[in-house]
Order: sequence, then C-alpha cells, then structure tokens
Amino acid sequence: MTSAMLSKDIGIAGAGIGGLTAAAALSAKGHKVTVFDQFTTPAPVGSGLVIQPVGQDVLDLIGAGDMARQMGQPITRMLGHESQSMRVILDVTYDPKQRTGRHGLAMHRSALFHCVLTTAQKAGATLCPDHPVTGVTDGDKRQLLFAGGDKSPPFDLVIDSTGAKSPLSPLVPRALPYGAIWGTVDRPTETSLPIDLLSQRYRKAHRMIGILPVGRLSNDPTIKTALFWSLTQADYAAWRAAPLDEWKAKATALWPDMAPFLERITDHAQMTPAFYSHGTLRSPAAKGLVHIGDAAHRASPQLGQGANMALLDAWALNLALQDHDDLADALDRYCRMRRRHLWLYQLMSAAFTPLYQSDSRWLPRLRDHILTPLSRIPPAPSVLSRLVCGDLVPPIR
Repeated sequence: MTSAMLSKDIGIAGAGIGGLTAAAALSAKGHKVTVFDQFTTPAPVGSGLVIQPVGQDVLDLIGAGDMARQMGQPITRMLGHESQSMRVILDVTYDPKQRTGRHGLAMHRSALFHCVLTTAQKAGATLCPDHPVTGVTDGDKRQLLFAGGDKSPPFDLVIDSTGAKSPLSPLVPRALPYGAIWGTVDRPTETSLPIDLLSQRYRKAHRMIGILPVGRLSNDPTIKTALFWSLTQADYAAWRAAPLDEWKAKATALWPDMAPFLERITDHAQMTPAFYSHGTLRSPAAKGLVHIGDAAHRASPQLGQGANMALLDAWALNLALQDHDDLADALDRYCRMRRRHLWLYQLMSAAFTPLYQSDSRWLPRLRDHILTPLSRIPPAPSVLSRLVCGDLVPPIR
C-alpha cells in the first residue's frame, strides 16, 4: 500500500444518505469508520425522491445499485401541466434521442436508506445509534460531543452528515417561502397514469401537485406512490386545522386523477411537511472536519438533486482521501472537486424555484409563454435532460 492508502480513523455524524454512502465507500477502502446517529433505531425522514443517473453511478460504485434497482421504479419522463389550461409546462425526457437508456430511479427514502445502510454495514462500518451529536471539539484530533456530555474517541477526520439542521455546520441559509407536504400510499389499481412518469399539475406558481411512483419498501412488496402538495409554512398550520375532506376536494378539483390516491389518505399525519432553504458554505472543510450533503449546501428539490448531491459529496470525499496522504491536502482537493458542480446546480435551483413555487404573478406567465416554448427548441431538450440527469457539468471535477 502507498502512504496515501493508509487507514484513517473516521467519525461520521448522522446516518443519512450521504453519511452512510461515505461510510460504505471509506470502509471498503480500509478506513475505520464509526457512524453516530441520534435515533435509537436509525431511520430516514421523508417520502419519495428520484436518484438521477449520476447518483445511480455512485450507488453502483459502492455496491448498492442492484439492490436499489430491485426496489425502485425507473422514471423515463417528467411531465407537468397547468391545471386549468392543460398547457404543458414541464416536459423532460431522460433519454430524448433513445440512445443511452438513462432514467431516473424513483424510490421511497426508507428504501434508499435500507440499501446504503446494508452496504455500509457489509463494508465494515460501525453504527452507534442513540448518540445525538451536539458539537465537535477543536484540535489535531476531533471528538464529537453528544447530548448528556459524553464525547467520542478522537478521530483523524469527522464528517458532518447531520442534514439541514446540523449542529456542526456554520451555514446560515435563506429560508424559502414555499415547501410541501409529502405522503406515501399504495398505488391504486384504478389509476391510468403511467408508472414510469413523474406527473405534476400547477396553478400559476402558488400551487404544485405531484404524483411520483416510488417502487416498493424493503419489507413490503406493495407498489407505492408518493404524493406532494406545495404550500407555505403559514398555510400548513391552516391545512392541519381544516377538515381533510376540504383539501381533498380542492386537490381533485385541480386534478381529478388525484382522487384514487387521496382516498388512501385518512389522517393529516400521513402527510409530512418539508420546508426548504437555500445556501452554500463558502468552504465545507476545516481542519479535521468536513460537511457534506445538506449540512454543506441546501436548495429546494425543484431539480430533484438533493440525494444525488449527498451521494456525489460522499464519493468525491472518498476519492480525495485515496489520492492524498496529507488530510489537509485531501480536504482541499475534495472542495475543488465539487465546487463547480455545486455552484451551477445551486444557481439553477435558485433560478427555477420561483417559477414553480412563489406568489409571483408575472413569473408563471414568463414560464408558460416564453420559457416553455423555448425549451422545445433544440438543443434545449438535450440540455434539460442533462440538467436533470445531473451531469450538465462534470459532477466530480
């Protein structure tokens, strides 16, 4: 082994998608990896998501790709209509020239979690549940601080993967006005919506509804579907207080195809709120500490890149640690490997989000009458496809 391959003692805060992917990749390279998570039994939070082709590549590289494909649902197209005019607002095909076979892989977050957790444990990572992380020490060797006053052993490197509410990250993001409520139901047999399609309906920019087939769970063979409905944080309190049938009537009036899915929602608690923010750390690394995923950069899910960014961060960090024996050099290399891709996708997310989630009156008109027609003129369809696939620029430089 060269000196750059010597094993390091690595502590990971947070058993999220990025943290477990890093654990799987780094453990497979011979590093001693310990993952600390706040839950007594580690579990994901959230509903459906789409693993784009760049994220699928990472899952293959860590050995979780086949398992993910067995559980997920291939998505070949994203299609959205304005709910009253039925004008096509969004139309992105993953493989517009039918040459590459690329597609999105829609999954329930718990299914993806199961895949990366299983892979990390098989690779040799140690999982320590019931360890809520509250801070990290300074010094040449970092220690994680836990609720109750305990400390971890010292680590050569601490990876912060504690997500959007990270207690370790200095990121102060800008809150976005709109979020969504998400729920998961069994796919109804009476629906005519294609199973390989992410379907959406819009009412101007203040209302966005989506139906996403997400495959199955690790312990349930039933085919699932994720539903989402955009709203503001202030609207959520009013939605929660109102009778559920009022919301169902409003949703089906905008989109009758929602009816068989909504029949399976019988309690407000089946819909989980998610509110978003936007921001990026200028530098995600310090001495012996690196932030990945939402702890380092946050954006709305408009481009469907959240989980993919965490997967890419984890793999890039793994590559950087392989290439450099000096930890400071490795972390600097990691930052440079991801900087351009993150910058572009954060910029595009900030630009696209108000077109689909805002109170603006003129932005949806710009979207419907200018941007959407332009998006059909070559080479725009291919550019949009690559944007969604995640490789409009190289994801790891």
